[in-house]
Amino acid sequence: MTEEAQQLDNGVIAELQNKDHSSLAQQLNGLTCDHSDIVELLAQYLVLSEQDDDQKFDDWYDGLCEDQQLVLKGFEIIRAHYENTN
Repeated sequence: MTEEAQQLDNGVIAELQNKDHSSLAQQLNGLTCDHSDIVELLAQYLVLSEQDDDQKFDDWYDGLCEDQQLVLKGFEIIRAHYENTN
């Protein structure tokens, strides 16, 4: 695992343990994405993550900009919290 990937994983773990999403919300609220951009991104993410082609997903993910990756990170963190409360 690369150092950058390890730092991302550590950041996600820290957010999951935190339960306070205010800093994540501030980061997400500062993005210049349109709502339609976010919906399209999440739709692509769900479709590609359900396929068996890991290389296709990895290539797609690697092509995302930092803001798009932040949206997906926020989505997964908040999704994990909802899954753990049920």
